[in-house]
Amino acid sequence: MAPLAPPVAAVRLAVRRALTGLPGAGPVLVACSGGADSLALAAATAFVAPRLDRRAGLVTVDHGLQPGSAERADRVARWAAESGFEPVEVVPVTVAGRPGGPEAAAREARYAALVAAARRHGAAGVLLGHTRDDQAETVLLALARGAGPRGLSGMPARRELDGVPLLRPLLDVPRDHTREACAALGLTPWADPHNADPAYARSRVRADLLPALVEALGPGVVDNLARTARLLAADTAALDELAAGALAEVRAAGGGLSVEGLAALPAAVRTRVLHSWARELGASPAALSHRHVAALDALVTDWHGQGAAHLPGGLPVRRQAGRLTT
Repeated sequence: MAPLAPPVAAVRLAVRRALTGLPGAGPVLVACSGGADSLALAAATAFVAPRLDRRAGLVTVDHGLQPGSAERADRVARWAAESGFEPVEVVPVTVAGRPGGPEAAAREARYAALVAAARRHGAAGVLLGHTRDDQAETVLLALARGAGPRGLSGMPARRELDGVPLLRPLLDVPRDHTREACAALGLTPWADPHNADPAYARSRVRADLLPALVEALGPGVVDNLARTARLLAADTAALDELAAGALAEVRAAGGGLSVEGLAALPAAVRTRVLHSWARELGASPAALSHRHVAALDALVTDWHGQGAAHLPGGLPVRRQAGRLTT
């Protein structure tokens, strides 16, 4: 028997770690575009899941943004069926008309389709093929936007979206490993032209910025960026837990939040409390920005009789009688 190629072993081990102890008896669904990352993930899941007494299914989303996208999706689905995945679905989505830029709109459509598919099949979770390199790119993009710790935390290894667990087993796996795993298994990945299109910020980071950093600082910079995300994610989780308790404590009788209670909180906790409260009031998470939270914070820490702070959608928040209220 030929020895197992190390990249294949690395991807399989990452998938095993993600699936071990996963609650629920339903299948796991792999989100697979046919690119090297998701194809390597799918092949590993097809091997690992049955050995953990778990069914593996596959969903490929057709965004309809490129010529031949439907044929590409059908090829992925045929490969999945031949590889033993069950269920297998091709899900067409409509991207046009959604808010945000093209990347954000496609991402929103894709995740909505994956969540719906998971619910249809009672899936225990959806596996996504983001790698360590994707995480490093995400950190650089967040840094360029001036994001805080939450943005710099990058992509979580596990989160729930509308009650569906989304798992990213490959966040510690280099992108080169997924390509090498596909080659070792005789799989031919699809090369998404959007990944090389300089119109997209992530493509420019991938093609120009990250290679320049590696050349200037050495190959360890990719792992260091990904490790930064892990460390900040742990800190952010701890602060979020503190903020959840603080929000309960500063609620004022009659509604709103106590200004005195808010002012006594550390800034990192107070701004998280205000962010959570704004979402409770109906502010869209996608539209709620640092600017909105800073305006709420100014009603607490820089009060000089100013008017209302306006949340996304035009909802006004005022300071009245020692409370923040709508």
